[in-house]
Amino acid sequence: MRAQALDPLDLKLLQALQLDGRAPFNRIAEVLGVSDQTVARRYRRLRGTVHLRVLGITDERRLGRSTWILRLRCTPDGAEQLAGALARRPDTAYVSVISGGTEVMCAMKPRTRQARDELLLDRLQRTPRVISVSAHCLLHHFYGGPVGWLSKINALSPDEQAALSPPPVDPGTRPVALEDADEALLAVLGRDGRASITELQASTGLPESTVKRRLDRLRATGILYLDVQFDHEHLGNEVVAMLWLTVTPAALANVGRALASHPEVRFAAATTGQANIVAATLHTGTGDLYTYLSDKIGALDGVQSVETALAMREVKQLAYEPGR
Repeated sequence: MRAQALDPLDLKLLQALQLDGRAPFNRIAEVLGVSDQTVARRYRRLRGTVHLRVLGITDERRLGRSTWILRLRCTPDGAEQLAGALARRPDTAYVSVISGGTEVMCAMKPRTRQARDELLLDRLQRTPRVISVSAHCLLHHFYGGPVGWLSKINALSPDEQAALSPPPVDPGTRPVALEDADEALLAVLGRDGRASITELQASTGLPESTVKRRLDRLRATGILYLDVQFDHEHLGNEVVAMLWLTVTPAALANVGRALASHPEVRFAAATTGQANIVAATLHTGTGDLYTYLSDKIGALDGVQSVETALAMREVKQLAYEPGR
């Protein structure tokens, strides 16, 4: 059964939440020219029909940590079990089954070098049905993270975008240290980015003024950003593809910037390994993917080769929900 299409107001609400996932409904309603009740009702409906979630995400780069992409080749009977086990780990951010069910791809955010080495050098090497493991460290983000793919749908007018955009993030590059109270807030927001101040108080035991102050600091420094997740089929994107591009070093930055501008690209980053750029793309079908590869990727100077794999099932995006 084909996914139900979203109407213009649905799309405006999705993009508004991508701009500021904690924006009050009355503020969104005022900018969009509808009632508070309409926004609240649409939000509740989208949570059910497209599995809309607003999640608070920790930007590891602001903490001086690295993100790794793992490619795990496994026997066909082991992919689902392995993907589920990885999804339950708190240090994984994305898990999908690709390559017809013979490979699992995982984005890992280890908090320490010891945790990274334990998984890569010990646990995965001893996991039954895993044939091979390759690990690639993300070196530079071209697109994704705080700038979500919904910014490309252009549902909001420029004036509406300006009215709903939060204050800019401090561009400081020095890693920021977290305290236990910050960690507690991030844990709650990682499950529900729109958790109320009252809920944050109850979950952390912090007074209201402390919660607000720390929340403002986490957002102002870029440690915390809000991401909107939903089933992409409802925007007509039936195919999710992973691309591994091998690019000449001199063209790396230009190719990365070009990918970031493509409407099809929801994530792109430079990475270690023979394929030095990884990208996640969305398409209406396999024909659309073919056209994208031949017309847009093929036109980029410096691209020497492209490996393409379809995501058969996204087991985890940025938060794990048992049973989903």
